[in-house]
Amino acid sequence: MTSCSKTVLVVEDDAAIRKTLHSVLNDEGYQVAEAANGLEGLVFLRNGARPDLILLDLMMPVMDGRSFSCAVGKEPALASIPIVVITATGDCRQIQASLPVFDCLHKPLDLNRLLDVVERFVN
Repeated sequence: MTSCSKTVLVVEDDAAIRKTLHSVLNDEGYQVAEAANGLEGLVFLRNGARPDLILLDLMMPVMDGRSFSCAVGKEPALASIPIVVITATGDCRQIQASLPVFDCLHKPLDLNRLLDVVERFVN
């Protein structure tokens, strides 16, 4: 378990996945903020929050992950926050080539790989 107070923003429309990610990351010592869609996540960031990492689902209502990542990438105050996509569909290489994201993980998530990726970007 890490003894840090680093923050991870989870932008995911599936409440069960958000809850699981929150629990797993919290157990590892991370602070976790949640947003149910890209618009909620963007409002959270625009209100001054600066998480150390964003875990982002692509397929969501209201504002999808693609629109969210492009909006974040266009704002200088936000563009340096690493974004890791978590997706059930799509080719991660193509996603990384087409969006301003740092990494991509497929669902169902391998929790050990997830924690390795989080640690790489947060610590």
